Amino acid sequence: MAVSMASPVCLVDNGPDGCMRVQQEALQVLEQIQQPVVVVAVVGLYRTGKSYLMNRLAGKHTGFALGSTIESKTKGIWMWCVPHPSKPGHTLVLLDTEGLGDVDKGDSKHDTQIFSLAVLLSSTLVYNSRGTIDNRAVEELQYVTELAEHIKVKSCDAARDDSEFVKFFPSFIWAVRDFTLERKIDGQDATEDEYLEFALKLKPGNSKKVNDHNLPRECIRKYFPSRKCFTFPFPSRPEDVKRLESLSQSELAPAFLEVTEHFCTFVFDQSPVKQLKDGHTVDSRVLGHLVKMYVETLSSGGVPCLENAVVAMAQIENEAAVKEGLEVYESGMVQLTVYFPMDLPDLTDAHQRLNTLATEVFVKRSFKDDDGTHTKSLEEAVNKLFSGFLQQNEEASALLCLEVLTGLSAPLREKLQQGFYTKPGGYQLYCEDMEVLVVKYISQSHLGVKAEDVLEDFLKQRKEESSAILHADDNLSAMDRQICEERERAVMLEQEVKVNEERQRQLEKRMAAEQRSNEERIRLVLTQMEEEMEAQRREAQRATESQLREQAALLQRGFQEKADQMGRDMREAQRRAEAAQQAKSQELTRLLEQQQQRHSQAMAAMREQNQAIQNQRPSRGRGGGGCCIQ
Repeated sequence: MAVSMASPVCLVDNGPDGCMRVQQEALQVLEQIQQPVVVVAVVGLYRTGKSYLMNRLAGKHTGFALGSTIESKTKGIWMWCVPHPSKPGHTLVLLDTEGLGDVDKGDSKHDTQIFSLAVLLSSTLVYNSRGTIDNRAVEELQYVTELAEHIKVKSCDAARDDSEFVKFFPSFIWAVRDFTLERKIDGQDATEDEYLEFALKLKPGNSKKVNDHNLPRECIRKYFPSRKCFTFPFPSRPEDVKRLESLSQSELAPAFLEVTEHFCTFVFDQSPVKQLKDGHTVDSRVLGHLVKMYVETLSSGGVPCLENAVVAMAQIENEAAVKEGLEVYESGMVQLTVYFPMDLPDLTDAHQRLNTLATEVFVKRSFKDDDGTHTKSLEEAVNKLFSGFLQQNEEASALLCLEVLTGLSAPLREKLQQGFYTKPGGYQLYCEDMEVLVVKYISQSHLGVKAEDVLEDFLKQRKEESSAILHADDNLSAMDRQICEERERAVMLEQEVKVNEERQRQLEKRMAAEQRSNEERIRLVLTQMEEEMEAQRREAQRATESQLREQAALLQRGFQEKADQMGRDMREAQRRAEAAQQAKSQELTRLLEQQQQRHSQAMAAMREQNQAIQNQRPSRGRGGGGCCIQ
């Protein structure tokens, strides 16, 4: 469901104890949307005009607070969700962060946490600054050098390990505001991107001064998979910047509007959908869970771990996916109960259709169910529900059959009460009335699965009264009575055969339905795991392409040692990726084998039940279908 907010809401703020906390109102908004999200976060020093860019991305002139004084207006992180303008079915989530370096706040730890949150939550990170990208501007981006101390990829990482950040970090945009210089490099005109790359150029050498110069630049180049730069001129006269929010389009400089439009178009077209480690697409619900998890971890003094986040999200989403799949199945089956009793083929067809739909719903939301625990849970729960619906259908059939027989046998009961059959020839009349009753019953349609069972019980219940009438009929000799008793036994034997055959047919239909459901379940699970493996491959390829570009740049500038180290990092990353792919393939094989084993066990139990029915089947007796001599 798409949700368009009229104005931003606070997502994260500081509690009375100074620790960050998540606002429930914002989480409720995310819970309602339930669409894949493109998350764009803006960070930067306070009073640099970050909020204006976010308002423009939202298609508005106002919304996020714009300050006109030296006081920072945005506190914590504010969120604005709007329908994505160029990706139907997606939501654009805009995050405006508290300005960094606020002198009144004086808390660098808090600034680092805000910056880390922006990196963890966004798919595109916009760094907003003023003036030029000089050494001072790069040094002000000190927070990027601390990310390896505040974010971990794997839970087992004891030491600083930032080699895989490029796989999971957002795209990076540097927005330079109030830019007044000419973009020239060595006297030649340069593009905005060339200007950024020139500003991020490393210096040769190993002195402390050189290393301090290179560190933030290396981190930006190493961590972020893509970089883009926009240089904004003054929006109008310098003195009008304070009232930027109230200026009309005609009062803004055409050059400023042109860059702003270009910036918005680029963000809309190029910002990727937010993904977790291993390539799982994040929707608004998962984003809400991530915010809570990361804020709780940071507030407790811990270090957010991307791997742990995936595991925790998978557990939450897989449990919810099982529940959602079951709700789809159960609600669909409940709607059918108004038509009970149903013929078994119709009921099993509905079961198979809804079972497939439930599995599709589960697969759409679930991820990393590597051991098949939740797949198995859904399967067992659906089978349990199906057994319950089968029982309800049988009960409805038995009730209907009993009602039909009660109605059809009313004239016979009335004659019994009047003593109509207690006379010579009465047994013959009784048998004729019973035959008419049975023929009328068999001709009824839609009696359901218990038609033969209920008829068998009915005939057994008539045995005592039939015997009494038989022995009271003076027209019959002892031999005649013996023949009639034999024929009655033959009739009961024939009915018992019919009951067993019907039970066998029903069991075989259930086995066939289970076979089809299992095949479809395996197909869906196989498709899901193949898609997850493909997402991991794309993730690794994206990182490798970025690293190869950086390695080539290092070689071009003479940084052989750094290029060699990057090559070693890439080979190690490739080795880990191949090992992960192999483990995933082995896990998939094991999961499918377990699924097939469970299915085989279920089929074996059904076959055993079928054999028991056949063993109980009596041989067909000879004699007519009636219960009296002709």
